[in-house]
Amino acid sequence: MKEFLILIILVMIAFGCSDKRLENNIKSLEKRVAVLERKLNNVPQKRKNPNSTLLNQQNNDKYPVLTFTKTTWEFGTINEGDVIDHVFEFENTGDFPLVVQKATATCGCTVPEWPKKPIKVGEKGVIKVKFNSHNKKNKQTKYVTILANTQPSQTRLKITGMVTPKENFN
Repeated sequence: MKEFLILIILVMIAFGCSDKRLENNIKSLEKRVAVLERKLNNVPQKRKNPNSTLLNQQNNDKYPVLTFTKTTWEFGTINEGDVIDHVFEFENTGDFPLVVQKATATCGCTVPEWPKKPIKVGEKGVIKVKFNSHNKKNKQTKYVTILANTQPSQTRLKITGMVTPKENFN
């Protein structure tokens, strides 16, 4: 499964970040991965991970719940080459400690940071996202996928805005 996700990421990097067809393919692949993960979560697995009890709950009725204040951020209009960042705030409103396993972006121009320690029930956390507009022009839409021990296991964040090309502001 990890190899499959790595392959998806490499394909996304190889073909760039702003192609609409590529974004649609990514959405389709993410849906397929989510289906496969749900199937795998129904099969008991032995894990060497010390947080395995947090990652695979014994009681399937109760999970951590990743509740974001907002899942979309419109950054407005920026100049090509600007680097901007945003903080997405969330709370664990579920019944077990929340473990964010990783956060991935649709391209290398968008870099997420996530908490590495479990978030207790009722505690808050943040996902920081940095977007580098170097070689990006016009309308931009980027996605960050959060993988956690929630049900479903993936949550998607979206940043969007307009990048003014260098030739228009020099």
